Amino acid sequence: MLTQDQARDAIIIALDCDRETALQLADKLSGKAVWVKVGMTLFYRYGPSIVDDMRARGLRVFLDLKLHDIPFQIHGAAFSASLTGADILSIHGLGGAAMISEGRKGVEEAAAGRGGDRTRLVAISVLTSMDAEALHSIGVESPVEEEVARLASLAVGAGSDGIVCSPQEAAQMRALLGPDALIVTPGVRPAGAEVGDQKRVSTPAAAIAAGASKLVIGRPITAADDPVAAFDAIVEELVQG
Repeated sequence: MLTQDQARDAIIIALDCDRETALQLADKLSGKAVWVKVGMTLFYRYGPSIVDDMRARGLRVFLDLKLHDIPFQIHGAAFSASLTGADILSIHGLGGAAMISEGRKGVEEAAAGRGGDRTRLVAISVLTSMDAEALHSIGVESPVEEEVARLASLAVGAGSDGIVCSPQEAAQMRALLGPDALIVTPGVRPAGAEVGDQKRVSTPAAAIAAGASKLVIGRPITAADDPVAAFDAIVEELVQG
C-alpha cells in the first residue's frame, strides 16, 4: 500500500505519440503526474527539445532509447542523452559489461559538466513483447526468468542503477538486486485493459507488490477518454493496494 504521493511517483506515463498529442497530455496531467516516458517515437523525430518541453511542465523524464552499440559509441550517446536533463535513461543489457560501464561513465561526465543529479541508468533485460518462444527463435534457450536474471546481474555489476523487466520478474529482481535497485516494469495494465502487443503483463498493484519501483503505463492512460481520470484511478488502485 502506497501513499498518494508515492503512488503518483511510481507511475511513468508512456508518451508514444506525436509531439502535439504529447504536449496536450502533458498539459492535462501536469500537477498530477510526476513522470513521463519519452521513447524513440518522440525523440527520433523531435530530438532533445521534447525533453525540454516535458521538464518545462514540471515533469521528470524517463528517456527510453535502449542504447545498444560498441562501448565507445555508448559512452558518447549516454553523455549526450544525459545532457538533455533526463532523469532515467535505458540501455540494453545485451550490450555487455564493457558497454554498460562506458554508459555509466558517460552519464557521470555529463552530470559533472552540467551540475545536478546524475541520470540513472536502467538496463533492458528481455522485452515484454517477448516470451519463451520468441527468445528461442533468436537462439536463446534459457527460460525467460533465467535470461532476465543473468542480464540483471551483469548490468548492475557493470554500473547500471537497475533493470527494466516485466512485472512477472519483479519479485525475482528485487530479491536478486536488493532494496535500492531501480526496477522499472513496462507491461502494466489495469484490470480489464487491452494487453496489446505485450506478452508478460500484470496489474499496477500486483507489480508494486512484487517489488517494482516504477510502472510504465501508456495506452490505458493516454488513449482513455479522460486521461486524468484514468491516471487517478490507477493512483487509487495503488493506494488501496
